[in-house]
Amino acid sequence: MSTCSVSKGCFVFKPSPKKRRVSKKTANDFRGGNNDSEDTDLRFVICQSLWKQVKSETEQIQEDLNKQLFDNLVSFLRRSHSEFQEKTTKWTCWMKSREIPTAALVLGVNVTDHDLTFRSLSEVLQNSITPYIALLEAKDCPGIKNLMQKLMGQLMNCSIDVNSLEDEDYVQVSQNRIRCSMTSLINWYESVTKQTSSKKTDSETPSKKRTSSSRQWQSPPVVVIFKDMESFTTKVLQDFIVISSQHIHELPLVLIFGIATSPMIIHSLLPHSVSSLLCIELFQSLSCKDHLSTIIDKLLLTAQFPFKLGEKVLQVLINIFLYHDFSVQNFIKGFQLCIVEHFYSQPLSVLCCQLVDAKKKVNYFSHNQCENIRRLPSFRRYVESQASEKQIALLTVDDFLKETTQKLLEDLHVYHENYVSVLRCLHVLTSSLPKYPLGKQIRELHCACLENQVWETEEYESSLQLARMLNKSDLVTMLQRCVEIFVSSSGKEFGKTVEKLKEFLTQFQKLEVAEAFQEQDVSVSSQKELQKTTDLYHLQKTLLELKESRRSKKLSKFEMLRSEVVDYIDSLVRSYLVPADHKTLHEVVYFNTASVLREHLNAAPRIALHTALNNPYCYLKNQALKSDGGSISNKAPDICIVYKLHLECGRLINLVDWLEAFSTVVMAAEGSNADGASSDQVDDIIHARFIRAVSELELLGFIKPSKQKTDHVARLTWGGC
Repeated sequence: MSTCSVSKGCFVFKPSPKKRRVSKKTANDFRGGNNDSEDTDLRFVICQSLWKQVKSETEQIQEDLNKQLFDNLVSFLRRSHSEFQEKTTKWTCWMKSREIPTAALVLGVNVTDHDLTFRSLSEVLQNSITPYIALLEAKDCPGIKNLMQKLMGQLMNCSIDVNSLEDEDYVQVSQNRIRCSMTSLINWYESVTKQTSSKKTDSETPSKKRTSSSRQWQSPPVVVIFKDMESFTTKVLQDFIVISSQHIHELPLVLIFGIATSPMIIHSLLPHSVSSLLCIELFQSLSCKDHLSTIIDKLLLTAQFPFKLGEKVLQVLINIFLYHDFSVQNFIKGFQLCIVEHFYSQPLSVLCCQLVDAKKKVNYFSHNQCENIRRLPSFRRYVESQASEKQIALLTVDDFLKETTQKLLEDLHVYHENYVSVLRCLHVLTSSLPKYPLGKQIRELHCACLENQVWETEEYESSLQLARMLNKSDLVTMLQRCVEIFVSSSGKEFGKTVEKLKEFLTQFQKLEVAEAFQEQDVSVSSQKELQKTTDLYHLQKTLLELKESRRSKKLSKFEMLRSEVVDYIDSLVRSYLVPADHKTLHEVVYFNTASVLREHLNAAPRIALHTALNNPYCYLKNQALKSDGGSISNKAPDICIVYKLHLECGRLINLVDWLEAFSTVVMAAEGSNADGASSDQVDDIIHARFIRAVSELELLGFIKPSKQKTDHVARLTWGGC
């Protein structure tokens, strides 16, 4: 092979210029090695439809969550624009002090989500404020020349002049080359605004000009967004701010700093002489944890989407979010992977759709699809719990199986509706308890309920004990929220539950009235008793009575009613919060294969590197690279040969011996090719290939130079993978 050796170069294979078609080929790939291909195309269509719905819902959630933030930013830009437009006193002060209006946008540490936020922000600003927006990243702006070139290139919507790589002072606009400077930018801005104003004068009536939107103003602001402000070089930021402040009276510039850590980073990066040139206003985005809670609430704790995640799978996605990147977008991509894997690996996922459609599809099931239902572990448990006659019918008669399956699917749908309502009710009760035994977020409670029977856990018992000590106001507030949850629920079984909770609320109100009258009576009687029992004898007698009453304490009416409320909610939990894997046919809608998710999302670079270097056939798929476990293929890439040779060495590796072993293996592969060249040339080539392979191995972190012996290297890894 001409590309078998890493030392010979890196090769790029360009894709075909033809437009990719995803219909038939993707469906065939989706089928894979699955023998049951009767409904593969239908599963593929359902999978695509479900993902489109999920994607649309997540985008709407993102838009709703960012709406308040974007509205505040738009208001800020409008104020700064109007002040420049009208030359108000405030803008005059800005001109005198050369202050630049600046928005410090704190987005949080979920850096991978920032790109989507800035793209959405750019669209909002272009639609409502200004067409002149530039998005700058630190990697593209190592110097002030690069920054100005990137800025002018985006604002002018032009290409960068690549004819002269040494000259970074120009950008190419049509046939002209414009110097990258603030003066050129101002001249361009004045010419553009004059052209737009003259066009509007010719095309608009005076009434239209008076009622024009903010985007149609004569001098729209120029917005420069620094997406990753912390990554910018201090010198670059300082120079740009100082230069811009000197021209703020000519160019309505507004800066937006994207900040991942804290607003104090502005004062850490910029000295006071530079930061004083900025008129900073702080904007805070929604916490990524709150965003995740909203996503889980809208995607999983709802009957809108039939697809569900098992406890282990959900825990894997949440752990990646909490301990790796805090990225909601990565969580959604993991959710998408779960959808694809579920519809790919589960033949009965064709029923993972709305209840009405699932019932219709069951009627057209073939015998093989009916056998797939009979193979489900949950269905086997269901069959074992039935009478013998029904067992025979379920295992032999397809029509009876279809009728039973429709009923079980309906029961599963009702279970999900009831589960969500009771889960929210339990969360209302436990989220306000001290130390949060069942978690503060509803996702923690959801995972606990999916894992096992939550009422058998110690955390649940401690939660009930704490709930039996709630005061009246908290308990009444909790009951009112539970009533709202059950009233808005789609479940049909909670009519009596709502009546019972309202009855509890009525009893609490009656207790308040009774206690008010009782306090009045006690206050009158206590004044009379005080007049009679002022002597020592009656005081001692009263103390003895108090001690006896504490020993044999009787529950008050409020305590009895509070205990009754907690017991009633406990009964709801035991009835409706049964783990999903206890329900029949849960495999149809639940994805539980956490190992597949870990394999795709949890990177294991050490194992992958060892596999690639020890067995290159695993990735290259070249038959010539196949070899026995202990042997070294002489046709393998150089780095693979060097790696397998170094596995046979100890802690210190002699470079001379290593080179001789490498030369022996390589010469067996060269064979007749080496006859035409001199032995010195062959040795030089082999020596160069060896040095390159060893350098690559050092770059990967397997070896390092040793200070003990100059002609040795130290091995950094031991054993296999």
